[in-house]
Amino acid sequence: MTASPIPAASASAAPASAPAALLAVNAMSVNHGPVPAVVDVSIDVAPGEIVTVIGANGAGKSSLLNAIMGITPGSGEVTFAGTPIRRHPVEARARLGLALVPEKRELFSTMSVIDNLTLGGWTATPAERKRTLEEVLDRFPRLRERRTQMAKTMSGGERQMLAMGRALMSRPKLLMLDEPSLGLAPRIVGEIFRIIADLRASGVSILLVEQNAKAALNAADRAYVMELGAVILQGPAADLAADPRVAGIYLGV
Repeated sequence: MTASPIPAASASAAPASAPAALLAVNAMSVNHGPVPAVVDVSIDVAPGEIVTVIGANGAGKSSLLNAIMGITPGSGEVTFAGTPIRRHPVEARARLGLALVPEKRELFSTMSVIDNLTLGGWTATPAERKRTLEEVLDRFPRLRERRTQMAKTMSGGERQMLAMGRALMSRPKLLMLDEPSLGLAPRIVGEIFRIIADLRASGVSILLVEQNAKAALNAADRAYVMELGAVILQGPAADLAADPRVAGIYLGV
């Protein structure tokens, strides 16, 4: 697939030997009423990394992403691009370069592809929005073909591409993806993960939450495993893929 690069927003370069974390989450906890969903979780993402969080349904992965984005209240500290953001509203986090593609995609179903994408560029000037729109359409040729089509009439894979494209309209430094392969045919899953790798190559860091552990570990540099709201394992993705506990429970080996 040929695509124009969508570079991340500019950031100060860190030494190659020890890059500063783009995202640092320290001792994050989230409760849904009296029920703990995330328990004292600490994770980080360096510039240019793909980091994945895997675990069974209900492990707390989506709650973690929502708390990082500011959608769900959480305790603990969150630092993004050198700025403490735990008290920032969602809009301020987006302006700093943080973007989330939620599990349910949450598109405007009765609006066209172009209108959905344009709304994603709300932080940009009209000239920047126009330029980024062309870059997104180059990256997702299917969206260009269906630019006037209403979102609700699209296939699951096309809707996922539209949700990712809308998030990229804000030119994020870090793109958080919540279950991007959910409900998609294997061929489309492969296409989505190729796009994820391409995004990293263009300078966008990725925090990926996935139940498809095999695909996620193959794509990621580092990984965290969550169970019952807590991180129980972490390390290089290749090492975790070879760990008998991960292979037995999550990879079906």
